[in-house]
Amino acid sequence: MATRRCPALFVSAPASGQGKTMVTAALARLHRNLGRRVRVFKTGPDFLDPMILERASGNPVYQLDLWMGGEDHCRALLHEAAGEADLILVEGVMGLFDGEPSSADLATLLGIPVVAVIDASGMAQTFGAVAHGLATYCDKLPFAGVVANQVAGERHAEMLAESLHTPLLGAIARDPLMALPDRHLGLVQAAEIEDIELRLERGAEMLGKTRLAELPAPVAFTATESAPLPQRLAGARIAVARDSAFSFLYPANLELLRALGAELLFFSPLTDGALPEADAVYLPGGYPELHLEQLAGNAGMKAALHAHHARGKPIVAECGGMLYLLESLADSTGRQAKMAGLLPGHAVMQKKLARLGMYSATLPEGMVRGHSFHYSQMESPLVPLAWSEGSRPGRCGEPVYRLGRLHASYLHMYFPSNPEAAAQLFAV
Repeated sequence: MATRRCPALFVSAPASGQGKTMVTAALARLHRNLGRRVRVFKTGPDFLDPMILERASGNPVYQLDLWMGGEDHCRALLHEAAGEADLILVEGVMGLFDGEPSSADLATLLGIPVVAVIDASGMAQTFGAVAHGLATYCDKLPFAGVVANQVAGERHAEMLAESLHTPLLGAIARDPLMALPDRHLGLVQAAEIEDIELRLERGAEMLGKTRLAELPAPVAFTATESAPLPQRLAGARIAVARDSAFSFLYPANLELLRALGAELLFFSPLTDGALPEADAVYLPGGYPELHLEQLAGNAGMKAALHAHHARGKPIVAECGGMLYLLESLADSTGRQAKMAGLLPGHAVMQKKLARLGMYSATLPEGMVRGHSFHYSQMESPLVPLAWSEGSRPGRCGEPVYRLGRLHASYLHMYFPSNPEAAAQLFAV
């Protein structure tokens, strides 16, 4: 497959909370406003940051993860993007060197220059030490420079610049519009931020005054040839829940189902009184705990799911989708509501994190990879079909349930990790 070249940057930081999502989004909006086609990718499992990045760039945001998808999959996504984009941006996860593999590992493997966003609040010369450490910790890392965030003023910016041995690509002044609201699972969904456009345009304006307004040097992207997927789901109609309660959907998952031959029909468990005419149902994760009364009150949808299940048709439910199928769900204040009642059991939202990490599950259909991230505790009398396994030894797994053709677990599966298994889960 021919090599494609496209300007690219990898936006990372020394830790979470430094402002890298807003900087990446603002950079995408800046170049989009300049008439350039921008493709943005997110490192690792994440549903919320990509919503912001998609709003900023105007294009779907795919995951790049060496453990979930593998190197060939990551290279294929970037190679395809390089054929249509004027700029590729990749947002890292957590700190630059955090995780196995880390953002630094991915940037080094792909040869994408790294820009580190550093919150300069309460720092002067130490800013230079942090930047120097990021730039030199790994000899092979392609490091382009740093962006100073939360800069107090011109004098502060001067001190930061004087401390550096690596290029300062921009200094961003403190501005409430350069922050994004969050909740227990991360950033607030883009559709819920009323002034999201104002924030993105403000960010683009600020970055337009920095060196980041210039296109970076092109990066070479190559991919291996791959055979077309067999049409295992040809003619199948899959109803996919998608609304403010169920929105945790990987674009790569949906693309894979279509590549397998399926037609996707989207519906809302919040507002629709019935399912579309479909052979299978996909209930992804999201925030059902924020919509308890509306979900509990939609008797038509609950009846439709029961009827679908009674006909022996597949249902795949992940995390929040699984909670919706239980007998009841309570939020962190103790307010409880009746859910669909397809799965025996109950769940309660906690104020502390219950699970976070990369997991796999060995199913009758094959091994699939993904991640878990939730605040709820669930109890069910069902005997688990299997248990997920952490990517790191010693990490406690979670149950995977089967009830007829209903598959349910906390695991957010990444379907490209095993297309054949995904096809079997939805096959009639």
